[in-house]
Amino acid sequence: MESLNRYIQQWLWPAQLPESRAELVLLSISRFGYALVRDLSSGELTLRAMSLVYTTMLAIVPLLAFSFSVLKGLGFHQRLEPLLSNFLAPLGPRSAELTANIIGFVDNVSGSALAGVSLLLLLFTALSMAQKVEDSFNFVWRVDRPRSFGRRFSEYLSVMLIGPLLMSVAMGMTGTVASTTLVSRLQQIEPFGTLIVFWGQLTPYLLVIATFTFLYAFVPNTTVRLRTAVFGGILAGVMWAAIGGLFAQFVVGATRTVVIYSGFAIVIVAMLWLYVSWLILLVGAQFTFYYQNPDYLNLGWRKPTASNELRERLALSTMLLVGRDFEEPTHGWRVQSLAARIGAPRHLLEPVIGALREARLLEETAEQKLIPARDLRRITLEEILNVVRRSEGAEPKHWNPTVRALTEHLNAAIKGAVRESTLADLVDEDETREEST
Repeated sequence: MESLNRYIQQWLWPAQLPESRAELVLLSISRFGYALVRDLSSGELTLRAMSLVYTTMLAIVPLLAFSFSVLKGLGFHQRLEPLLSNFLAPLGPRSAELTANIIGFVDNVSGSALAGVSLLLLLFTALSMAQKVEDSFNFVWRVDRPRSFGRRFSEYLSVMLIGPLLMSVAMGMTGTVASTTLVSRLQQIEPFGTLIVFWGQLTPYLLVIATFTFLYAFVPNTTVRLRTAVFGGILAGVMWAAIGGLFAQFVVGATRTVVIYSGFAIVIVAMLWLYVSWLILLVGAQFTFYYQNPDYLNLGWRKPTASNELRERLALSTMLLVGRDFEEPTHGWRVQSLAARIGAPRHLLEPVIGALREARLLEETAEQKLIPARDLRRITLEEILNVVRRSEGAEPKHWNPTVRALTEHLNAAIKGAVRESTLADLVDEDETREEST
């Protein structure tokens, strides 16, 4: 298996790229396909999808009850059921029964429990589910820091308030336009009639794509380009529609399973569909990450490795660029722009930046721009080098005396080379060198 993987990687990442544009496109598509299949087979995404199924089963009724209450106050509550029905459509004939049961639970909760402690418990359950989704997206995007509690509460609550309303308004506008006299007349004229019918059938899937796109752009605690999120939303939407059709056929054909499990069959089928839906969402998120960060396609979940010399150069280059430009009001370095400016792969630069942040040499603003954590004259070059030279994990208690003496000599040489130079000195030297050239 290892030899097969090595052969595939050598074929997908050759020493020299083909010159034909068609071959380049085919190679790019093959890389994405290989990376997604590899990540699925590793089990990380499937485990997180299973975890989200459990969370969804606990939080679905409180979450819908909260949305139902908001829509009811605005007069849109009757449109919640069609949204739920469209999502459960792949469950086949019994989807209507499950939709009615869930709506019944929602009516009971929203009518009797949305007050006092019950309201707080409902909000806690809904926000916990949103946090679980964010954790999964952050895992896919290799983001170590989640949102702060204040940001989570305000942003998640805003989405839960506005999201269902926008979906309901979109469906209402679509229904209103479809029922106008002009559209009714156009339906009798070809090819407009066929196009209108096709558009009506396509609208639910466009709403699904729009929802996926929004999740990919909003949920990860990092900057996601809109174009990237749109491509991920399209892929996930197409997968959801295609697999939903196959799943519906599976449910219709699984008559023996329905007989065995009797009344529990609809619950089991619903859990399977939830699992498939979450897995599709996470695969789309993984594609979105790779589309924005193609350097990771070959790396996958493996941790990037770099020599000590390379880590030192990356740390000094990062601190130099950030130190030079942090006072300029219109400029700020993010990880992506730093990687492009230095000319280093992002997956090698990110661990170095993470180490500098842990050492309180760098900070990240709310706009995800990097700035020095303190005055440049108070950051020594020795500090910067020590951050990336230090070892991780436990060290042997007793070193060989010869090895200890040699390493102490090397450390003294490095300390003598940088003496007590600070980041401010490095910035001044760089500016002087730039002016002289």
